Amino acid sequence: MALANPPEISFDAIADKVLEHERIDAEEAIRLFRHHDLNALATLANHRRQERVPGNTVTYIIGRILNYTNVCWVRCKFCAFYRVPGHDEGYLLSDEEILEKVGDTVEKGGVEILFQGGLNPKLKIDYYEGIFKKILDNYPKVILHALSPAEIIYIAHISKLTLPQCLERLKAAGLHSIPGAGGEILVDRVRKIIAPYKDTTDEWLHCMRTAAALGIRSTASMMFGHVETIEDRVEHLGRIRALQDECSPFRAFVTWSFQPEETDLAIERKASGYDYLRTLAVSRIFLDNFDNFQLSILTQGPKIAQLGLGYGANDFGSVMIEENVVSASGNKFILDATEFERLITEAGYVPRRRNTRYELLD
Repeated sequence: MALANPPEISFDAIADKVLEHERIDAEEAIRLFRHHDLNALATLANHRRQERVPGNTVTYIIGRILNYTNVCWVRCKFCAFYRVPGHDEGYLLSDEEILEKVGDTVEKGGVEILFQGGLNPKLKIDYYEGIFKKILDNYPKVILHALSPAEIIYIAHISKLTLPQCLERLKAAGLHSIPGAGGEILVDRVRKIIAPYKDTTDEWLHCMRTAAALGIRSTASMMFGHVETIEDRVEHLGRIRALQDECSPFRAFVTWSFQPEETDLAIERKASGYDYLRTLAVSRIFLDNFDNFQLSILTQGPKIAQLGLGYGANDFGSVMIEENVVSASGNKFILDATEFERLITEAGYVPRRRNTRYELLD
């Protein structure tokens, strides 16, 4: 007979599992989220980090978030960037403007183009094939880290293609990898509140699974600090851990707190730096099958990012030559490579530049 009020799981018992290289379960992760001692969480998170990525190196990349369009019909409540079709402020960059931005990125040492926009009903598969070909014809060494699962699912739908057909054609056109955008919280109860017209949890996971089968790798993300519960965060982490076990689609994980300014999603208060560091640490402890954890300097700022290196992160993210989505909500921490290296070095680590595949660059 089960106890009406079973005893709480001991933090020390969970710590012993982590230090003995064992996996923790969802109930134990919830217990860690409710643990008050950040330093103890940091110790366990860094133990996991050293298991997966030993040493003192912290990587970063130089890239550009190229928001080719802001036209989107999905109306996500957490987004300050989109404009509905027909809006006076809606735009689609010309091919010439896109190529100019890519060229500027390459001139500044960038190796990655994070090509993302909205679900624009005027853009079918032929548009993406055409612009990807133009980019790579002109800049063959650029890596296209492009299109969220939501965009890909929609492109397949309006182009009357199956998801594998769509991904095969995008890959042939030059798509190298897929960012983990649009994951937010992979719990449908939450998704129906913050983005009721967006893809479901299973659709997002299926897109990443299908891409992995075609040799297209991706990243995973989590946006927290809005309407979700701690249990929702752990369910999200459990879903991406299970998919990583299944087919290893993810090169990295990144988490950030919701930025409510100028959005339609009202919350009482923004998540604190304490909550960010706690979430980062518990994610690293729970996601024991991920190598790389990126910091979100764009939303958290340089001081919290430096602290995050002590909570399981091994990557400083991207030196962003341009970014418009997060900045649309009034948050903008965009630093250059020199500042990245200074921040990493001052925190006691060795900075190294990388590409999207986490290959180190000279």
